[in-house]
Amino acid sequence: MTDTRMPVTLLTGFLGAGKTTLLNAVLADSAAGRIAVVVNEFGETGLDHDLIESVGEEIVLMQSGCLCCTVRGDLARTMEGLLSRREAGALSFDRVVIETTGLADPGPILQTLLVDPLLASRARMDGVVTVVDAVNGPATLDAQFEAVSQVAMADLVVLSKTDLMQAKKVAAFEARLQTINPGIRILRAVRGDGVPGRVWGLSGLRKDAASADVLAWTRAPEPASDPLANLSGMAERRPATMAPSPHDTRIATASIILNEPIPNAAFDLWLDTLIALRGPDILRVKGIVFLEDIDTPFVFHGVQHIFDPPVPLRDWPGGDRRSRIVIIARDIPRPELLRSLDMLRARPRRHAAPIQTGEASNA
Repeated sequence: MTDTRMPVTLLTGFLGAGKTTLLNAVLADSAAGRIAVVVNEFGETGLDHDLIESVGEEIVLMQSGCLCCTVRGDLARTMEGLLSRREAGALSFDRVVIETTGLADPGPILQTLLVDPLLASRARMDGVVTVVDAVNGPATLDAQFEAVSQVAMADLVVLSKTDLMQAKKVAAFEARLQTINPGIRILRAVRGDGVPGRVWGLSGLRKDAASADVLAWTRAPEPASDPLANLSGMAERRPATMAPSPHDTRIATASIILNEPIPNAAFDLWLDTLIALRGPDILRVKGIVFLEDIDTPFVFHGVQHIFDPPVPLRDWPGGDRRSRIVIIARDIPRPELLRSLDMLRARPRRHAAPIQTGEASNA
């Protein structure tokens, strides 16, 4: 089963991180097919103008065959215009990349693709790629909470300018990024080398996604290390972690793995309660869920109170019936997230004995 909707990749990252350098590298790689690029302001993107020739008022065609257009007002109108012209045969492209401004929060863009009825039926999020500057990134995370949010919501972090920083400092910064988004995949890149081709198919919410890809996408954070481990000092030490900033500590991640299928009522109650009480602070919630009396698991994903339609996993390997759920939130303490997840352990008493009155017990 395949999904015919247009794959959309969100390329984000703070000012000066290297988004445009990465985008130029991606556009130079023909393996991904023809790419439509949506940028905030075309004149400020820094794309190689020698490779561009005019096609229309808001759309330019690069000699590589890729398209580029600017967001004129509403993102939904821009996307719908691109897709409509493609369906009419006026344009030809195989995927879309949206390059955000450096201060952009990815959440509203992800919600736009889900909420707009025309877009939701014609486009799907293929992944969020966040570019982080290895040299200036630590100071940026300290100063700008938007940069921390961009890391927290990423499916892939591309760490740029690693050649300008000592290896130990790069490793410590990577460890800090892992504390913001535990389990996140990080690629080191110098001027985008080696990255094209690795930024596609990141989301596990695809009808044709392999089970291994879905498991990687919903990978839970590693448990805290044993404080008594490595007393001998002979085991390999993990890289030191940079001290987190107050912005880092505003992001919390919690996860749960349940060995038994979840009762439908327990899952609905948990999700409804979480969204009703803390919906605006839920950056992302995703997981693989087995429900009682249903053999096929499904993948679900939401941003704040907006959710993608769940995708059933038809080719899931037999024998593994464990549910896996991950929450990434802001301004919610991790213990509170864990207490919320504990609601999923509840098992309703289906055949509870009737309560007898005192008079009946004396009969």
